[in-house]
Amino acid sequence: MTDRTALLHERLAHTILILDGAMGTMIQRRKLEEQDYRGERFADWPSDLNGNNDLLVLTRPDVIDEIHGEYLAAGADIIETNSFNATRIAIADYGMQELAREINVAAARLARETADGYST
Repeated sequence: MTDRTALLHERLAHTILILDGAMGTMIQRRKLEEQDYRGERFADWPSDLNGNNDLLVLTRPDVIDEIHGEYLAAGADIIETNSFNATRIAIADYGMQELAREINVAAARLARETADGYST
């Protein structure tokens, strides 16, 4: 068992931990546009990308980092990755099934980095 896992088990034995909230709702509040989803890397992608929220970990990691930070600042003990639909099947709608692993890895890395910034 890793130190982090042991710490989580210890905390769960003594307290109720708060999980972050709805990532999709927080993203919608930012009223992002097609260009936000595309970024430079996907500027010429052949289909619309607006709504591919998981892709934002690659194109607008600053937005996802900010949302994670808002939940942590509000008292969340645990944050989830922004990868709810980052499966080959789900992102095939955008023709991006080959990016599933990259998106998941980037989402996990970003959540870990944000959480580390709030750890005490």
